[in-house]
Amino acid sequence: MKTPKLGLALAFSLVSACLTLPAHADYAIGLWGDVPYSDLQATVGVPNMIADMNAQSLAFTVNDGDLKAGNATAGSITPTSCADAMYIQALNYMNQLKAPAMFTPGDNDWTDCDRPKNGAYNAVERLDYERSLFFADNYSQGMRRMRQQVQTAPLCLNAAGQPAACVENRRWNVDEVTYVTLNIPGSCNNLCDTTLDYALDQAEFAARNAANIAWLKDSFAVAKSSKSAAIMVISQANPGWDRTDATRAPLRDPRTLAEKTQSIVNNAIVETDSTNPDGYKDFLNALRDEVVAFRKPVSYVHGDSHYFRVDKPLLDATGKRLENFTRVETFGNNAANGNNDVHWLKVKVEPKSREVFSYQPQIVPGNRTAVPAP
Repeated sequence: MKTPKLGLALAFSLVSACLTLPAHADYAIGLWGDVPYSDLQATVGVPNMIADMNAQSLAFTVNDGDLKAGNATAGSITPTSCADAMYIQALNYMNQLKAPAMFTPGDNDWTDCDRPKNGAYNAVERLDYERSLFFADNYSQGMRRMRQQVQTAPLCLNAAGQPAACVENRRWNVDEVTYVTLNIPGSCNNLCDTTLDYALDQAEFAARNAANIAWLKDSFAVAKSSKSAAIMVISQANPGWDRTDATRAPLRDPRTLAEKTQSIVNNAIVETDSTNPDGYKDFLNALRDEVVAFRKPVSYVHGDSHYFRVDKPLLDATGKRLENFTRVETFGNNAANGNNDVHWLKVKVEPKSREVFSYQPQIVPGNRTAVPAP
């Protein structure tokens, strides 16, 4: 199914409309992802959330991936497999947003599509489809579209194993702040799969991982040269940062960023180096180097593990906490409790302030389930 294209003149007029902020103006953005995971979320929760975002003045929004649950739901009335209809549903959500709508892919919408319950697709073919649907040109989605810089070099691989542009990796600047998206999904960044596509997945990971690191470094260089006040990086995966929560992400030695495994031996916790393939270590080390060199505020936004939080889990190689780095995890599915966590995060951006970003969780009144709205 082809999506309608804006005429060129209209596209430029819409882009201009979203870039007319006064110099040094404060503004707000919206962050969301990891929904819908159920019919209720698809038909009630997400529409409520979109209406809530549209009721506020936002410079743009970003969906940090996972357009569906990890497995399709039997008997669902809304699309929950990796068939084309699911992506069309997501595109329609994004185009209902008044503000420019950005997106970065997640594991549930491509790397996990090879699962039988999702339709047993070739995972990279589904990524190819996302590239053609969401990233066909260098504009965002949304009622107002924003022009973005795109990683157009053919550094990634397509489903045929041929070089392809990593067009989902994007960059844009709004009033002295640089924003970057990177295709870094959960499920081990497509490195650990053991399906029939294993050899392709290994090659696909290696190419995309190198491309992500190159785009990251280039984006920090652009931010420095343009004297950006801060940079925000958005991807989908929670890669793990330290030893705090093995239930939600890989454990890591926060100094080396190497993945660790913990076990109980004689009633004591014993930690050893993980023997699992690690889809994130090289990227994390590159990120840390850039954060230290940049010195100004860096916000790293992800979804994946469905636990809203704002913290500072990144240490340097000597164990000192990096004061200018903030990890932000957006709200995500809690399907067992209906719409309980179908909410979004508002980020106030003040380019001339010391920390630049401040974070305001937006609990959608119509999606409150444990404590009804007053």
